[in-house]
Amino acid sequence: MAAVEGAPPRADAAWPPWLAGLVRRLGRLRHRAAPDAIDCAIAAGCFAAFTLPVLAGAASRIGSPLAVTAFGILAAAPLIARRRWPLATVALVTAVYVAATLAGVRFTPFVSNGGPNLAIAVFTAADRCARRPSLTAAIAAAAVTWAVLPLGISLHPGQDQDAFLLFTVIPAWAAGDMVRVRRGYRQRLEQESRHRAADREARARAEERLRLSRDVHDVVSHSLSTIAVRSGVARLLLDEQPEEARSALAAIESASRSALDELRQILRQTRDPAAAAETATPAIGDLPALIGALRRSGLDISYQPAGAPRPYSTALELSAYRIAQEALTNVMKHAPGARARVSVEHGPEQLTITVTDNGPGPSPRPGGPPGFGLTGMRERTAMLGGTLSAGPRPEGGFAVVARLPARPPSAGPDGAEAVGD
Repeated sequence: MAAVEGAPPRADAAWPPWLAGLVRRLGRLRHRAAPDAIDCAIAAGCFAAFTLPVLAGAASRIGSPLAVTAFGILAAAPLIARRRWPLATVALVTAVYVAATLAGVRFTPFVSNGGPNLAIAVFTAADRCARRPSLTAAIAAAAVTWAVLPLGISLHPGQDQDAFLLFTVIPAWAAGDMVRVRRGYRQRLEQESRHRAADREARARAEERLRLSRDVHDVVSHSLSTIAVRSGVARLLLDEQPEEARSALAAIESASRSALDELRQILRQTRDPAAAAETATPAIGDLPALIGALRRSGLDISYQPAGAPRPYSTALELSAYRIAQEALTNVMKHAPGARARVSVEHGPEQLTITVTDNGPGPSPRPGGPPGFGLTGMRERTAMLGGTLSAGPRPEGGFAVVARLPARPPSAGPDGAEAVGD
């Protein structure tokens, strides 16, 4: 699994390479409860490797062949169900070893019936169960097999006994517990990675909804302001200058159609986000067309570019256009008849959009909340890491100045690739 950004250090980072590799290989074993071919193979392997040599005479046998076979099967068979009932498997295998010691039967070639059966059972319990019950089972198995030694020696003085099982239980439990801890740690990392991915997706969706709401506000506010101004002109000139009134009505029709086209494009993005890349978005190069349309609507406006234009990110191009559009919309709403001036300066480090007028400046609507125009412009500027100043000019009128950091087309405000704007 790939490392998760900001995740805590790995628990096995300080282990020797051979131990870390062993734990990783053990952790990759299938973690299912139902017995399968692996469990059957382990049980059969334990019987074949440690009991069959005794039955074949390759090792000294203590006890009848039937007893050796029975104890060998009883010690290996519980391993088939070790993953479904791990604690019960430890108890059964322990009981078999205790019974063999008391009966004086040696079903493996080694003293105290040394073999992997009990170690495998304890390892599985430590791997699949919580630490407290698995540790309790391991301690009980070690204590019981050790405590029965004196009794076995007294019952069968001719047989050797040792504490071999005691020393196999301890490392088996430690290895199983390490595998369980590492698996839990890896699962927490994966869960944290999924949560972070979900948070990033939710944040991206929220930012996209905010961007679309800004676009809807800008389009509707600009278009309705143009329609309101031109409809007032048409009403005043309808009787005396019908040609001028007809021109004003044509401007209203054009503004309405343009607004409908832009709203359709925005709504298409909300229904089909994959079509966002295909939808044309306004850019800095579209400002002259916007200014020309406003001139035809009766706004006295001039345009002054400065510096050498260069490619910008889509987010910066769109924000610069919308900021200028919203500032000019405020001029039409709050300073009808004023002269406006738009300046676009392409600097080495930033793009500066300046919109000024000589009118009285915006004023809040009586008895109502303030508009969203300046708020939207500030949000767009802050999203790109820029600054925006808006306020009355000392010589009269109002000025809006937006300074946007100029970055390559593939970079966003934090240097990351811009997405969705």
